[in-house]
Amino acid sequence: MKQNSVKAWVLAARPKTLTGAAVPVLIGLALAFCDMKALYGIEYFSWTTAVLCLLFAEVMQVNANFINDFFDYANGNDGADRRLGPLRACTQGWVSIDAMKRAIALTTVLACVVGLPLILFGGLEMILVGVFCVVFCFLYTTHLSYMGLGDVLVLLFFGIIPVCVTYYIQLHTLTWQVFLASVACGLVVDGLLVVNNYRDRDNDREDGKLTLVVRIGARNSRLLFLMLGVVATLMGVVFWMNGHVLAFVLPFVFLVFHFYTYLKMKRINRGRELNTCLGEAARNILIYGLCVVVGILL
Repeated sequence: MKQNSVKAWVLAARPKTLTGAAVPVLIGLALAFCDMKALYGIEYFSWTTAVLCLLFAEVMQVNANFINDFFDYANGNDGADRRLGPLRACTQGWVSIDAMKRAIALTTVLACVVGLPLILFGGLEMILVGVFCVVFCFLYTTHLSYMGLGDVLVLLFFGIIPVCVTYYIQLHTLTWQVFLASVACGLVVDGLLVVNNYRDRDNDREDGKLTLVVRIGARNSRLLFLMLGVVATLMGVVFWMNGHVLAFVLPFVFLVFHFYTYLKMKRINRGRELNTCLGEAARNILIYGLCVVVGILL
């Protein structure tokens, strides 16, 4: 592959992970749209804000992927001889180190530029949200993932924060239903991290990376993965209580696929073949998001 080519940058951006960033925002937007329509009228829903929220989430995800690619290479965690996951751009030489540094700086600045107008809609507190996102984007790869806090950060930054902030920017308020919906979304997205760390558990243990999977063991990690999907689906009762029955019923389709992925994890157990489970987990997040969004809107 030609170094720093378009194909190299696409692979470095990890397109399959972008669903995890989009789904929380889409759920927050769907909830805001319905509540805005009921309370004030559809004309008050801000489509500009909706687009900015989605763009910010996607740019931050690409930024996080670049940061992870660079620092894992710098720390020697991506050696081709032992890596089980998809090959990484810096390690393979697809993207030069200097180019990746510039890309990290560019996507960080771009995220700030995209997010800055949200201050006009959500208030000065949006600055604090943006700072948290940028800072923890770096801290996750460099420190917090080694401490086993990755799952907590996923719950926060792929569930609670994007769903609640997206909703808040539109209506300037929050409800306990929205908060529970954000937690359910975070649990679903965390399933992707659990599969990733389940595959890498032996290497992580050797590297001193104490992920939750390393701490609780393989069997308990498989059960954790299963329960994340089950609990998230059952938490959808909050949609039913809020008049969105389909938003509770449709995600059971996701649960079927989620259970199938759990069985495959149990059967494969170790090795690169677990990458198929990783791809399925990303697909399942999209299925969950579509089921919830369609259920809310209908």
